[in-house]
Amino acid sequence: MTTYRIGIDVGGTFTDCVLKRPDGSLLLEKAPTTPLDQSDGVMAGLEQLAAAEDMSLRDLLTGTLTIVHGTTTGDNTMIQMTGAPTGLLVTRGFRDEIEFRRCYKEDIWDPTLPAPEPIARRRVRLEIDERMTAEGEIDTPLDEEGVRKAVARLRAFGVTSIAVAFLHSYLNPRHERRARELILAEYPDVEMVSLSHEVHPKPPEFERTSTTLVNAYVGPPIARYLRRLTERLADNGYAHELLVATSAGGVATADAAARRAVATLGSGPTGGVSAAARHAAAAGLGDVVSVDMGGTSYDLCLIRDGRPDVKMDWNWFQRYCVGIPMVDIPSVGAGGGSIIWQEQGVLHVGPQSAQSTPGPVCYGRGGLEPTITDADLVLGRLDPAGFHGGRMELDVAGARAALADLGGRVGLDAEQVATAAVRLVDAHMTDAIRRVLSLAGADPRRFDLVAFGGMGGVHAATQARALGMKRVLIPRAAAGFSALGLLAADHVIDGSRGYLSPTAQADRGHLAELAADLEGSARAELRIANVPDERVRLEWSLLLVYPGQTFDTSIPVADPCEVEAAVAEFHRRNAEARLIEARAQEPLLRGIRLTAVGEVDRPADPELPESGVVGPVGHRRIWAGERWHDRVPVYAMESLMSGFVIDGPAAIGGTFTTVILAPGDRARPTPTGDLLIEVAG
Repeated sequence: MTTYRIGIDVGGTFTDCVLKRPDGSLLLEKAPTTPLDQSDGVMAGLEQLAAAEDMSLRDLLTGTLTIVHGTTTGDNTMIQMTGAPTGLLVTRGFRDEIEFRRCYKEDIWDPTLPAPEPIARRRVRLEIDERMTAEGEIDTPLDEEGVRKAVARLRAFGVTSIAVAFLHSYLNPRHERRARELILAEYPDVEMVSLSHEVHPKPPEFERTSTTLVNAYVGPPIARYLRRLTERLADNGYAHELLVATSAGGVATADAAARRAVATLGSGPTGGVSAAARHAAAAGLGDVVSVDMGGTSYDLCLIRDGRPDVKMDWNWFQRYCVGIPMVDIPSVGAGGGSIIWQEQGVLHVGPQSAQSTPGPVCYGRGGLEPTITDADLVLGRLDPAGFHGGRMELDVAGARAALADLGGRVGLDAEQVATAAVRLVDAHMTDAIRRVLSLAGADPRRFDLVAFGGMGGVHAATQARALGMKRVLIPRAAAGFSALGLLAADHVIDGSRGYLSPTAQADRGHLAELAADLEGSARAELRIANVPDERVRLEWSLLLVYPGQTFDTSIPVADPCEVEAAVAEFHRRNAEARLIEARAQEPLLRGIRLTAVGEVDRPADPELPESGVVGPVGHRRIWAGERWHDRVPVYAMESLMSGFVIDGPAAIGGTFTTVILAPGDRARPTPTGDLLIEVAG
């Protein structure tokens, strides 16, 4: 009988595995992330879940209905530039478009900034005689012999993945489809053929070419990884589809993710963001900033009106443009594993991380450089005996010695180095939130904070206080919140079709044909994922621009043929955003978009017992609120009851996380076990 659901989130330090039982209760396990093959860490985490349930791995997986996986394989591939040897076929005249980059430069004030490392060097970017007009008519027939010769050249250069980006193929894909047939005939062993009209079927040209090229580059490593993990799960009794997190905040089947691998980039933190939106709403909070502080990075996201901010077109990932919808999750190199170092007598924190190997000094795995985890331990903010559910004894003496050694070079003792490092990392993270909010024109005092990740609760109240925020929500499953969020993520198929026309001349019949094609494709993919039609929700948008604009605006409509309603809303939004009226201009229709949402069952969250008296499980000396406090009460998060109030200074310890309250802070559990903190001013 299939009853369990499992969420898996691979982080830079730990792989989090969350098991949700039929009654809604949770079990969280962590295993060290294995960068060389992430599936090793995943299987180790599953073994720990099985052992905790007193089951064999086969029995656990046989009884599991759903496994949802957030992987960083694509991210790591782009960071390390270790993707498949990739070639590019383009319309004649567009060979170097990928290097022109719309003249975009990440830092316009740095004349020495080098160009990004090329995914496809010029010798494997080849031109093909062919051309479609902007109306989708054939201007120049496809040179099939030219395609054959180009494929032979790419094969000779060792290319194993080929991207094809022909001009205006989103309007008429005939030439790209024929090119794929020729490629497979000439090179049947090619790992991937990535066609631009399938990956990103809309203008502009550069964004479509770049997105397709990135897809071809990361696709083979992701496909190999997912195939390997799927086989290992099946060998151990799992009989259902493996679902993979996508950058738009949903999930897709492993096969769909392998075909459109670019959609997995930046997907790792999306589960936590989606869960943060739901938990914030359940706790009665308004607009929030979600922050995920793990071992390696600090990821943040604005959530307004219950929805995370999503960027549509101009997404730059490791210096390449990825033109697909992505939940906007900026990240800084700050986490528990961030290394504390000095240069010319000045202390610094990060962005380098000790990661899972060797890890912080206090882990006793060979780490020699002190980290934020070492600092928090020396400051009494972590329980050396209760870390990792009591399975790992932290080496306080080793952490103190490493901090003292560093302090000897800057004239500070171990505790002074620890307090300085904590102030620095809190400043880095607070500044990151300020930057995101200022770019969005938002006042932090009007937001609340939702903090998760293994280290989120340790630092959250300090950051909220610095930003003028009044409330902080720490989820009960904070340490595995991203993995938990994946379990409740809906299936999301985000598709579009290009169609260029002045809005007044839009052909409703053609729009209906495009809509039917989009809906049919989306429903077919959702059926593969075992989502019944009655659980599918369709969200339509028309893509509009004013003449001369580069990027379109997605305007929601109830029916994809409601052009007049979309135009009226487009004018209204423009006037609201720019404080000018432009109703005399006729917008251009650039395409139609469908977001098909396959709703999943969400097991009910357990409710805490009614209010009662809960005593501390111990006391210890803790640095909080910029000073030391003796005999600070320590509470067990698992024993808290609904309505119980804890006043700071205090520490609340969970199996894999700790929450620190400064004097004046007040915390109370919500009915579902999350911790709501009222932050002292």
